[in-house]
Amino acid sequence: MNQHFPATAEIPVDTTERPEEVVRLTALKRRFGVTPALDGVSLTVRKGEILGIIGRSGAGKSTLIRCLNGLERPDSGQVFIEGREISRLGEHELQPLRRRIGMIFQHFNLLSAKTVEDNVALPLKIEGRPRAERLARAAELLELVGLSEKAKAYPASLSGGQKQRVGIARALAARPALLLSDEATSALDPETTRSILALLKDINRQLGLTILLITHEMEVIRSIADRVAVIDAGRIVEEGPVWSVFADPKSAITQSLLGAIRPQLPAEIASRLTHGAGTEAILKIDVAGEAARGPLLSDLAAAVPGSFRLVHGGIDHVQRQPVGTLFLAVPGNDANHLTRVIAFLKAREARVEVLGHVANPV
Repeated sequence: MNQHFPATAEIPVDTTERPEEVVRLTALKRRFGVTPALDGVSLTVRKGEILGIIGRSGAGKSTLIRCLNGLERPDSGQVFIEGREISRLGEHELQPLRRRIGMIFQHFNLLSAKTVEDNVALPLKIEGRPRAERLARAAELLELVGLSEKAKAYPASLSGGQKQRVGIARALAARPALLLSDEATSALDPETTRSILALLKDINRQLGLTILLITHEMEVIRSIADRVAVIDAGRIVEEGPVWSVFADPKSAITQSLLGAIRPQLPAEIASRLTHGAGTEAILKIDVAGEAARGPLLSDLAAAVPGSFRLVHGGIDHVQRQPVGTLFLAVPGNDANHLTRVIAFLKAREARVEVLGHVANPV
């Protein structure tokens, strides 16, 4: 059910026709002392999408999420939630807004003295809903997250993954328009993380729920997000569909964050690289889309006479798009052959980088 916020002359409403936007940030700035936590962030989150915001510790992620839920006020810029600019709302006016935003946390934040069903129903109790209605909604949500049998249990008896499922159910209790996930899987083991991400994706599909997730893990972005925004030193340095950013990362911070999940040149080979002449040149080739679907290396061998060797790499799939990184060793004593290899690969829309040479075959 849509909630309408009280309008006053001091609270602007964005009348621009943007029916699909749940969140829009415009030139958002927040400074603590001389340190800018947010330095001109502009961002949109469209209805029904999952947007991942990734960055290292101290990049500005926490400040951004606190501005979104009204816990932090920006120094300048605007925060629109469902078309309403909220950064100058008073605490009383923020209450109905916060019911439109669900929140799940890294450390679950469950009340240990309350049962699972009472934890899930807590937002509805705060709203003053009748107990029968609260428990009916809690039962519905516990079935959704696969914990119906734990309704009468207490948090102490649950595993970490079960606690997070309760946290997700509680965040959905008031039927929010937006779900904020603040490092929600950071405290979980890899297997449990995968199950929680699968649950969030399923909820997104079933309910059409808009999700904004904050993380420092590219694996989380790859698993669940539709789009990714990379934040560094309070600025959005890169943004786009996940598969596109993974295929061709533009910023150094994105390339670094991707290093944990994309193929890297083995250390034994990297340690032998020089920038002078050598027996073999080592090429790094990034491919995506059609270039990654076809028999790229077979076509290269047919089109460019001469030898080359695949020394490392592979093809992954992100958002059902193939994205690959390959490392080739090409004879380094034939500049013409090397030039033709690179030209062929670039003609196939591959990104090619000569990493260096090695003195002896790898």
